Order: sequence, then structure tokens, then C-alpha cells
Amino acid sequence: MDHLQLGKHTEYISVYTPSLLDPIPRSLARESLAIDQQQLPFAGVDIWTAYEVSWLNHNGLPQQAIAVFAIPADSPNIIESKSFKLYLNSFNQTRFNNRSEVLATLESDLKVAAGAPVLVDLEGLDQFAATGVQRPRGSCIDQQDVKITDYQPNAELLRVLDEERNETLYSDLLKSNCPVTAQPDWATLIVSYSGKQICAEALLRYVVSFRDHQDFHENCVERIYCDIMERCQPSALMVYARYTRRGGLDINPLRHSLNDSHNALEIASRLVRQ
Repeated sequence: MDHLQLGKHTEYISVYTPSLLDPIPRSLARESLAIDQQQLPFAGVDIWTAYEVSWLNHNGLPQQAIAVFAIPADSPNIIESKSFKLYLNSFNQTRFNNRSEVLATLESDLKVAAGAPVLVDLEGLDQFAATGVQRPRGSCIDQQDVKITDYQPNAELLRVLDEERNETLYSDLLKSNCPVTAQPDWATLIVSYSGKQICAEALLRYVVSFRDHQDFHENCVERIYCDIMERCQPSALMVYARYTRRGGLDINPLRHSLNDSHNALEIASRLVRQ
């Protein structure tokens, strides 16, 4: 990943430059999890929210919006977040005839970078504010008096109980770190499943075990999904992480079992730390 701008001194370009986008093949991380890119064990989407989107209209007057991007989990590439921010910055001094032209430009460029169609929504500030700030539905597992000793991912911490459950658990204690800069990435993790009851104490220990782990957001969620599926063997599973923003962007990967479906924005469109 030496070609990436992440962690390097950067020139900020304010005129439209689509070449700033840096794609990263998903296969690089999936190989370590024995995930076949051609036959994924899950479906899902990465929801990105960009809070610093601006351009000039045909009169040169600045326009602003909050953009929501949906990148499918089966796309060949993720997009490196700093390059995404630099790309969006390149709109700042660029004139567009109307909002539709901005939308079409974003969809076209991101399709090339991700290798698959990307859905884009440009929301006005009042429209976005109307959605409000939410808390996840389900039961929070954080208020447990547990002893923690693992700060690197340890799937062996996970265990199930005898009772059958259909429930949603969440934790605000997920923390991972950027694999290039080592900056902390904070998130709320939502786990919804059907099957043998997942031990909440064990799940909390497992979530905290990512605290010193270095990886991209999408890869962390896929590791969590695979670990829970292998160790707990639920009949249906959804794993969704809502990360706090950094550099004006938040990244929110969702993965779910193939026999199920979930709308990421209906589950949570914006949490309190976002």
C-alpha cells in the first residue's frame, strides 16, 4: 500500500481531480480470512457519510450537502478514506451546473474506483438534521463487570449457551486502529442473530479484544462476522459497525447472512457519536 496518500504529507487540490481516488482490493484482507471473493459467505454494504461536501454553482456561489454513499460488499475494491476525502475536496472550487451533475459525477467516479455501482444521495442540511441522532435497538452489553486480558482479536473468547434466541446485542466499546497511521477508530458494534444464545460476557470480551488491532473498518467487520459465524453457528447473522467520523467521513460496514436482508440506514442512520 506504499502508493496510498494515507500518512503522507499531502497537497490539497481544490479543482475536480478524480484520479485522487485510491482503490484497495478487498481480496488482500479476505485472503487472510479464507474468504473467496467469487463466492462470498455474506452480503452487505459499506455506508459512508461525508459531512464536508461543497462545490460552486454556475454563478460561483458555494453549495453544500451531506453525502451518503452505499458501496456494495461484493465490489472488488474498497476506497482508501484519505483519498476519498482528497477527492471530495477537489470539488470545492469546481463549478457544476446543478446538483444532478454533481451526483452523476460522484456515481461515475466511484463506480470506477470500487469496481461496482455505488449509490449516492446528496442531502441538504435541514433534510439530514431531520433524521436525528439515534441509539441502537437491542440490549447493550457494556455494563458488565468482566476481566479483560486480550487486546488482539481472539475468536476463542466467543461461546454460546443452550437457550435459543433471536436478539440484537450492541456495544459502544469497539476500537480498532488504522493499519497505516495507527490512529484510533471508534465504533458502535451491532450484532443481530438467531440461534444458540451468544454469551454476552464472552461477546464483550471479544469486542474489546480488537482494541490494539490494526485494520480497516470493513475488514474488522468481516473478521467479526466470520468469527461469530464459525464459533457460534447462528442460523442468521448480521454484524454492523457505525464508526465515528475522521476527516469528515464516517464508514459503516454491514454484513449479513445470505438467507437474510437488512437495510443499513433503517437500522441506524446516525448514532450519537457521529
